[in-house]
Formats: sequence, structure tokens, C-alpha cells
Amino acid sequence: MKKEYCGLFGIDCHPEAARMTYFGLYAQQHRGQESAGICTWDGDGIREQRGMGLVADVFNERHLGKELKGQVAVGHIRYSTTGVSLLRNAQPFMVRHGEHRFAVAHNGNLVNTYELRRELEQQGSIFQTTMDTEVLVHLIAKYLNGNTLEDAIAKACGRLKGAYSLLILANNKLIAIKDPNGFRPLALGRVGNSYVFASETCAFDLIEAEYLRPVEPGEMIIVDNGKLTTRNITKPQPRSSCIFELIYFARPDSTVFGEVVYERRKEMGAILAREAPVDADMVMPFPDSGNYAAVGYAQESGLPLELAMIRNHYVGRTFIQPSQDMRDFGVRVKLNPVSSMIKGKRILIVEDSIVRGTTIRTRVKKLRELGAREIHMRVSCPAIRFPCFYGIDFSSKGELIAANNTVEEIARFIGLDSLHYLSIDGLLQSVHKRDGYCLACFDGNYPVAPSTNGGKLCLEDVARPGIIGEYCNNK
Repeated sequence: MKKEYCGLFGIDCHPEAARMTYFGLYAQQHRGQESAGICTWDGDGIREQRGMGLVADVFNERHLGKELKGQVAVGHIRYSTTGVSLLRNAQPFMVRHGEHRFAVAHNGNLVNTYELRRELEQQGSIFQTTMDTEVLVHLIAKYLNGNTLEDAIAKACGRLKGAYSLLILANNKLIAIKDPNGFRPLALGRVGNSYVFASETCAFDLIEAEYLRPVEPGEMIIVDNGKLTTRNITKPQPRSSCIFELIYFARPDSTVFGEVVYERRKEMGAILAREAPVDADMVMPFPDSGNYAAVGYAQESGLPLELAMIRNHYVGRTFIQPSQDMRDFGVRVKLNPVSSMIKGKRILIVEDSIVRGTTIRTRVKKLRELGAREIHMRVSCPAIRFPCFYGIDFSSKGELIAANNTVEEIARFIGLDSLHYLSIDGLLQSVHKRDGYCLACFDGNYPVAPSTNGGKLCLEDVARPGIIGEYCNNK
């Protein structure tokens, strides 16, 4: 399963700030299912509620109606990797320093966490979590001496390398920041007299907010008692927005980086049909991620679209596990084919991506058992050959099937008659602006190079072991 690490929401000057933040997080639940948190400013201090689990499990009416008082709020939902799925790592991260109270919500991943953390510890800082977000908080505290709050935050962000979209509740101010490369999405909207921020615009739709624009790379937006000001805080860098937001992570009804996600996925499928036509009886997706590219492929190719794989929408995060001899149960419980649609058919499957290939292999095997005559697959993104250091849970290079095998070898492993990945050029044709996207997981050209610090990128106790830790071990 591919994971993208966080979703953010913030709102200013609203009498139901906590409740609106709850709905904003709920709309973005797909971005994080490990933990959720909301912090509000009540005029004297910051109130918080954080917990492990889904948004609906963490918050109740008592929290939203009585405990989370205040008209300014920030919220966060999070994914985590093995070893760090802990309540103390849930966000927003809250701290006090002198007269300042902070609650920080971060989406992305820093690549110089180790160096900064070691420097700060040598200067006397004591860390309570394994989050790179805490490094930012210590930097802000360091630069507050003799600087305004906004200048201290700007100086702190100037030390960061990597991906960060931030929402900071600083006393009564709501501050939004995006890194100079613009890796992760963050949007500005308005509902009534209140400004709102969210990782995805689908959150605005739920609360009937107007989408205004994206937060720009290197921009800081300060909202203070309903008044909005903006400034550039970092040196300009080449724009490197994560194109996987458009391929997979964002909800199809969102606008991300100025692109309507649904339309871009359909266009990826249409270009895929032109690049690699197939003589087949039908096009079918593996729901839900392949649905929209499959629509585009079917419309462009003229082949009928059939939803012959049915998803169980009631599978939660946990369920009673079967005995060990019931192999692949976790795959079968989520998706099940319509047997009568499969037998004797030449099937073209459209999928959004292949990471390890093991899950898809199980599904293809089931289609063979049901009597499919031919099974072809078309993938609406290029082959993933390199790990991501900016906030996506792609495995180390050693576990990415396309990093170690040819397309023909992958097709044989999965059990396909043919396989084709969308070309990088085809992917760029599917978006309105070809320049400005990070393609590192496809071509290995990292916009911000991971720091090595004497041969070590990180330590397992201060960085995400699922990505950077594995890079240390396998480098």
C-alpha cells in the first residue's frame, strides 16, 4: 500500500472553528488514518485533543462543543511507519516558549533532520518525539531571541531542507507556509469572513468554502484576527510539486497544484490508450485508484468499461485476522471479481501504479482461476524505480519491483500477457504545465539531495525508518 503522510486544515475567526476543522479533516481522511488532532486558541492558551485512529474515533461532541473552545484552529491527520505509530508523535505538535504558545501541523518530510537535531542537542535542546516537526519548533525558539515571531519562523524555515507544508497556530495567529520547492499541496480558501487552509480543496467543498488559490512555494501567509498578509521567506527554487498527488494520493474531486485531479487522471488513461493499445474485450480497473484512468482509456480506445472487480467499502483499518493457512485473505476481503464477467474474456486492467507487485499478482492469479483468456495491464504512471525522501512511503530501492526487473520480467512475475507503463513524456502531457513536478521516484533526479553527513543520512531514532532509515542501511 502506498501512503502519503499527512493532511492539514486550519481556520481563523470562526465561532465553530473546532467543528469546521473536524469536517475538514474528515474530508481528507484518505491522507492519514493513524492519528488525528485539533488545537484551538481560546484567548488565553491553546487547547488540544489528539488521539490514535480515524477522525470520527478521536473526536466526539464533548470535544467539539465544549472543550475545544476558540475561533482559531489547526488540525492534522497522519500516517506513520513501523515503530513510530505513537500518540506522542501525533500532531499538531504543541509547545510553549516564553509568552508564545505554538501548535504546529506538518505535511512532508525533511531530509536534513539528523544534522539539525544533532546541532540543536549540542546546544542544549531536549527532544520529546521522533518527528522532524519538533526540529522546526526548536529552531523557532532559537531564533525568537531578538526577532519577531514571523521573522523567527522565516529564519527557522530557511534552515530546513526537503518537503514541508505547515500550519502554525501561534497564540491567536494562523500561519501557513510552503517549502520553496512546493512539494506538498496546501490551498487557501474562504468561508464567510473566515480564511481557511487545507491540503486538498475537497475539504473546502464539505464546509462550503470558496477556493481562492494555492499557497505558493516559499510563501508565508499570516492571518491575524481576520486580516491576511503574505511574504516570501525563502530563496526561489525550481518548482518540484509531487506529481503522485495527481496520480494517486489526492481525492479525484480535489484541485491540487491548480489541476483538477479527476481530469488529469482521465487524461493519463487516454494517453496510455494511445501509447499502448490492446485488442481486448473490455477495460476494467482495480478500484478505486484505477477507476479514473480506466475511464480515460476506455473512452479513448472505444473499448467497453466494465466494473468487474467489486470493492468492499466496509473494510476498516482492523478486522479479525484469519488463520495462517488462509493466505491472501487481506487482498480478497477488499476486492472480489464478478465471475461471470471474467470467464473466456480478454481483459485489460488499468492500474495507477505498481510498487512491489505482490498484491496485483494475487488479484491476477484469481482472474486466471476464473477463466480469463488473456490479461493485459496498463499502468497510468511510469515505473517507480527510486525511493521518495519527501513524504511518501515508497520502499527502499531494493523493494521496488521496477528497480530490479525489466518490464517483461515484471509481467511474468505478475502473470500478465502484456504490461505497459505510461511514459514520463506521456505523464507530462497529461498536465497543463510540463515543468514544475518532482519525478524523482521515476528518474532518480532528486530536487533536494538527501544529506549524507559522513555517510549517514539519519539515525533510526530520529527519522522515519521506513524510508530514510532503509536508505542508510542500503546505501
